[in-house]
Amino acid sequence: MLNRKTMKDPQMFSRMIPKTLIVLYLLSDWLAAAQLDTLAISSPATQKNPKAVVVLPDQYQQTASRYPVVYLLHGWSGSYRDWPTKIDLRPLADKYGFIIVCPDGGYAGWYVNSPIRKDSQYETYIAQEVVAFIDKNYLTVADSTGRFLCGLSMGGHGAFTLLAKYPQQYAGAGSMSGAMAMSSGDRRAGLADILGDYETNRPLWEGNSALFLADRLTGRGKAILIDCGVDDFLYQTNVALHKKLLDLKIPHDYFERPGAHSWGYWTNALEYHLLFFSKNFKTGMK
Repeated sequence: MLNRKTMKDPQMFSRMIPKTLIVLYLLSDWLAAAQLDTLAISSPATQKNPKAVVVLPDQYQQTASRYPVVYLLHGWSGSYRDWPTKIDLRPLADKYGFIIVCPDGGYAGWYVNSPIRKDSQYETYIAQEVVAFIDKNYLTVADSTGRFLCGLSMGGHGAFTLLAKYPQQYAGAGSMSGAMAMSSGDRRAGLADILGDYETNRPLWEGNSALFLADRLTGRGKAILIDCGVDDFLYQTNVALHKKLLDLKIPHDYFERPGAHSWGYWTNALEYHLLFFSKNFKTGMK
């Protein structure tokens, strides 16, 4: 007799069910799991074909519903591969019902448009080209209520600044260990290569810095989560942004916990961000 006990016992199950049915059973179990794909998203802005990882929740193959999207950004010197190789994103996509997109923001692209390097236009690429591609090819909630940004370090900076620059495009952003204040000390992280020398291009640096863009979010009602470990070398810039948001009376959540600038901190923090987005997506849909 086929029941839960026999299905959990591989030997008993194999004796009772033909091999062809076993294959179909395993295939149906695989199809019910989240799907992870690697693909190229063409970019006229950068004149490249950067790759991205797209994770679809298990429900995606079973319904015709539309799903909110989290654009998960990597840090400096990273790539689209970082998040998927550090943590299994499929259970999180299943649990929270998000499509998770991990695009490539360049080795040191900083998610800004460079006036110096024509192949480093990652603001346009992420905020316009990637979003347009995902909305065209997947069942998404294709408006600002269904899009969230999240990232670590350079990606945390990118998540917050892209939200500030394109508030009509996104519902909210979460930053982990974000580099929230661009200054002359950051030239070693490649900023001078894409924005020019700090001393002679200071307005351009500040115009792309989270601290100087925060006021654009006044009265926007966006879901904002700032998250940083107290042992992180970027901790003080996160505290400064938190205080500025308080001064501007911009609602936001702020977390600080023991931890440094590390993957251990970020992989642990990711689910808090997805839970935060999930709650805000449901609130926005009411």
